Amino acid sequence: MPDITPAPDGLGRRVALNRERLGLSREELAERSGIPPTSVEYIEENPVGVTDGALSHLADALDTTPGDLLAGDVERPLDDEPPPPKELAPDECMRLIAPGGVGRIAFDGPAGPSVLPVNYRVHDGVIVFRTRSGGPMDQDLRTGVEGVEMKIGFEVDRIDETRREGWSVLVQGPVHHVAPEELPSVAGVGVEPWAGGERDLYVRIAPSRITGRRILAS
Repeated sequence: MPDITPAPDGLGRRVALNRERLGLSREELAERSGIPPTSVEYIEENPVGVTDGALSHLADALDTTPGDLLAGDVERPLDDEPPPPKELAPDECMRLIAPGGVGRIAFDGPAGPSVLPVNYRVHDGVIVFRTRSGGPMDQDLRTGVEGVEMKIGFEVDRIDETRREGWSVLVQGPVHHVAPEELPSVAGVGVEPWAGGERDLYVRIAPSRITGRRILAS
């Protein structure tokens, strides 16, 4: 008989939170984990126990560990002071964001400062996302001066609200609209547009400054 992992409060919520932060649907998580979509839905919405194997498959599909899916449900006093954040080296920052998922771009647009979510992938050391050619984001990210690229911010975080720990990475650098002749170098990265629909313009951010912070529960 397989070992059953007891269901701590919030296991399903933690699975759903990690799935959403990776930009995955329940069907996509089911495909990545080998667990039926109906089972993924049931795990997310009910306090059920899961086998060690199922927990391991879910953790692998969510780019985390079984311990992280379970241990986040340990109670912690709200007034308990968290330890100071730890600065992360650039290579560690890139390792954390390498699996891809959902990030945010920040820039000064015509209407003022803007922060927008994007699905992204890391390819050959640059951040790649997609938008609609000629659309508002396409226009907002252009300087209007030939040969001059806009510098923007790109942020990714993973926050465990229950344990009050997590990390945040900020990448700053020029944004480059990928020309048709450059498409073969990025079209195979598998990034899907956040907003869906016809989003045929690939955009790259070349990191010029990478910083990050991590807070661990004491």
